[in-house]
Amino acid sequence: MTELRVDKGGLHGLPPAVCQLLADKPLELLSASAGHLLLADPQAAAPVLLAGVLEEGAIPDLLSFFNMFRKSGVLNILLDGGSKSLYFQQGEVVFATSTFETEDIGSVLFSLGKIERQELEQLRQQVTEVTTLGKLLVEQASVTPKDLWSAARSEVENIVYNLFSAARGAFYFQAKAVEQEDIVRLSMSTQNMIMEGLRRLDEKAQFMRKIISLDYYPCATGKEAGNLTETETRMLNLTSFGQLKARDLFRKSAVREFDGIRTLYDLLERDLLRMYESSGTEIEGVLGQILTIYNNLFREIHLPLKQVNPGYLEEIALELRILPQPYTFVLRDVVFRVDGTLDGHFLVANLDGLELRDKTKLLVDSLAEVAYLKSMTIRQQLSADQARPLISRVQESTIQARALAGRDI
Repeated sequence: MTELRVDKGGLHGLPPAVCQLLADKPLELLSASAGHLLLADPQAAAPVLLAGVLEEGAIPDLLSFFNMFRKSGVLNILLDGGSKSLYFQQGEVVFATSTFETEDIGSVLFSLGKIERQELEQLRQQVTEVTTLGKLLVEQASVTPKDLWSAARSEVENIVYNLFSAARGAFYFQAKAVEQEDIVRLSMSTQNMIMEGLRRLDEKAQFMRKIISLDYYPCATGKEAGNLTETETRMLNLTSFGQLKARDLFRKSAVREFDGIRTLYDLLERDLLRMYESSGTEIEGVLGQILTIYNNLFREIHLPLKQVNPGYLEEIALELRILPQPYTFVLRDVVFRVDGTLDGHFLVANLDGLELRDKTKLLVDSLAEVAYLKSMTIRQQLSADQARPLISRVQESTIQARALAGRDI
C-alpha cells in the first residue's frame, strides 16, 4: 500500500500513475477527518457517489444496498492483483468485468473443455481495443455463438461469486447509464445471486475439507454404485486410474468448477472416490494404471501401519527378498518410498524385453504379493476395527487391477 504524507506544503507521495490520472483536474474536498481524506472531480461525467474500504463479508451488504435503492451505475472493486467492475441497472447486476485472467471468457471456455490452452493463448495475443477475445473465439476457434453466450453468463456469475471470498480491498461507485450492449441477461436476480453466493461460500468450505485440494488426484475405489447421474458416471469413468487432478477432471467432464466440486464431494462421501496427493505413477499405459491402483492403496495403508510399527516397511522388504520366482525377478532392486509406495520405473525396467501381456500378468501378480504381505501385517498389528476397512481396500484394489489386466479373478 502506498504511504502518503501531508505537511504544510501539501500532499506528497502520490504514485506517478495517480498523478497522471488526476493531472489538471479541479479536485473538490468532499470530506476529511484525522483518519481519511476524500477528494473528487466535481466535473466528472460519472461522479463517484460512494467509496470505501472493502472488508471480509462486506460484498453481500454492498450488493443489497445497490439492489434495494435500485441504483444504476458501476461498482468498481480494487483487490490485490487486480480489479473487478459490476454494472447495475435499476439495482440488478447486468454485467461484470475482471482484470483477473482466470475469470475471463477464454478461461471459462477452457475450463469447460471448449478450447485448448495453446489455442487460447495464441488468441489472447491478438486482442486489441477493437478486436475482443470473444470475437476471435467465434471467428478463429471452434466456439459456437451459443457456447460463447453461455460462457458469457458463466463469466459474469463467476466474477460475482468469487467476490464473496474477498478478504480486503477498496471500492467506489460511479453513477452512469449502462450501455445496452454490455447487458447480459442472467438467470437470477441480484438478491438471488447474493443468496447463492453465500450458500456457495459455506458449501465450498465444507466440500474442500474433504477434497483437500483441486491439485489432488481423485481415484475410483472400485465400489459399485447405482442411481448415478450422467455427470457422476462420467467423472467416475475418468477417475478409474487416478491420473487426473481434480481441476482437470472437471474440465474433462465439461462441468463448471463449483458444480464439479459439489459432485466430487458427493462421490467422496459415498466412498466411490478417494483423494491422493499424487497420481502415484509416471508410467503410461496399462502398466502405469496398475501401478497407480496399487500405489494409491500402499499410500493409504502406510500411515496406520507406520503409527504402530515405524519399521514395518523394512520388515516387508526383507520378506520380498525370499519370495519365489518370478516375483523376486520382478521386484529386484525395488525399494519402498517414504510414503509406502514403490517406484514404478524400477518395476517396468525389470520387465523389459517381455511381451506386454506377460508384463501385465507379472506386474499384477507381483504387486498382489506385496499387497498380501502388507495385509498380513495389517491383521497382525492393527485392531480388528482398524484392519477391516484396510483389508477390504486391499481386496478391492486387487480385483480392480486384475480386471484391468483382463484376467479371470
